Amino acid sequence: MNFRLLAGGFMSYFYNAWIGRIPSRTARHFFLKYYLGACGKGTGIQLNNRFLNGRKIRFGERNVINFGCLFDGRRYSITTGNDVSIGPEATILTLGHDPQSPIFADRGGDVVIGDRVWIAYGALIMPGVTIGEGAVVAAGAVVTRDVEPYSIVAGIPARVIGSRAKGLHYRLNYHPVLS
Repeated sequence: MNFRLLAGGFMSYFYNAWIGRIPSRTARHFFLKYYLGACGKGTGIQLNNRFLNGRKIRFGERNVINFGCLFDGRRYSITTGNDVSIGPEATILTLGHDPQSPIFADRGGDVVIGDRVWIAYGALIMPGVTIGEGAVVAAGAVVTRDVEPYSIVAGIPARVIGSRAKGLHYRLNYHPVLS
């Protein structure tokens, strides 16, 4: 068996089953500093998030990753910009299966999330999607295709329902005590 694959599986299990449940941001971030591909300065990762192959997950600066999210970096990468807010129980997938394949072949792609994107509660981002700067993904939306910058999308599948003001300049700084 491939040693790197085995070590990666162990790291995922160890974080997801144990470290990710410790109500100490300091302990979790110490582990994540070595496990994730990148975790930018000021990024806060709350309790009970799950990572599948953290080496392919790269968070920018000042991201807020709320509780209970799933990040699937098994084969492809997930990259966020700066000041991204990902709501509780959101899921970002990079790998699935081709439903037309007679051998149930894998199909997937990188997920790229721009600066100042807001992904709300329970949203699902599918493989190969790019979400442009300043976009908003509504609660429970299922994003199956790219989202243009400053668009607001909602629904299943997600469709544009509005636009967000341009010229955003906020910097996230959210670090609750026991999260």
